[in-house]
Amino acid sequence: MLALSTLAIFLQDTPDPSLATQTVPAAQAPAGQQGMAIVEILHNSGPVAIGVLVLLGLLSLFSWTVIFSKLRAFSAARAKSARFIKAFRKSGRLSEIAAVAEQYRPSPLVSVFNEINDEYQRQTGGRGLPRNPVGLERAAATASSEALTLMEQRLTWLATIANIAPFIGLFGTVWGIIDAFHGLGTEGGATLRAVAPGISEALITTAAGILVAIPSVVGYNQLAAQLRDFGSRMDDFGRELLNAIENAAALQPSPPQASGLNERPANAPGPANPDPRRRVF
Repeated sequence: MLALSTLAIFLQDTPDPSLATQTVPAAQAPAGQQGMAIVEILHNSGPVAIGVLVLLGLLSLFSWTVIFSKLRAFSAARAKSARFIKAFRKSGRLSEIAAVAEQYRPSPLVSVFNEINDEYQRQTGGRGLPRNPVGLERAAATASSEALTLMEQRLTWLATIANIAPFIGLFGTVWGIIDAFHGLGTEGGATLRAVAPGISEALITTAAGILVAIPSVVGYNQLAAQLRDFGSRMDDFGRELLNAIENAAALQPSPPQASGLNERPANAPGPANPDPRRRVF
């Protein structure tokens, strides 16, 4: 009796010989059929998967909007900064630069220049050496920090989207797998044909999350590198402006010929400004 029972169990577990002779075709489905398969998967997806895909689509649209807007703004700021530096180094008077500085917005160097100029005017009234050079340095650092903060607006959203998008997609995948195995339990047949549609619907959300995260990571890293470059340029410009103010004040003749850091009279003899890096403010 034991032998007969063992034989019966073996026959139940033995697959159908007709199925063993069948072979799977090696040729892959054409690209058009693969595209139709993806459309069919999306059409058959459940409400949770559709909600996850819609959320990921909105996050992707927002991240691309931030990336393109920041690239355009940084490009304009870089071009205006180059023109402002050129005008600054050609000018011989602080008042001339202050009169045209606003034309070079959105360059962050304009904010640094205005902050230093305002602090210099408060200390000296535009004449002579600054009484507190450290105050000018602090004004330059404050202006640089405020300009960088303004340029960083909405940039942190890229890092946030890059971090959460894969987890949102993974949530859709886990939920789809749970739903697929729940369907297997209700049907009672553990076959690949029964589980494959649910698994494919679940995995597509993970793929969507990765597709959303990759551009956000790349965009954030590139824009952060440009921000560091802007910060270095603002620091260099602030030091150059402070040196120019001190050099111009030191080159002025002592009283009574001149009092402080005055503008050079139009009828004064000699060259107006032989060295463009040493300005007469």
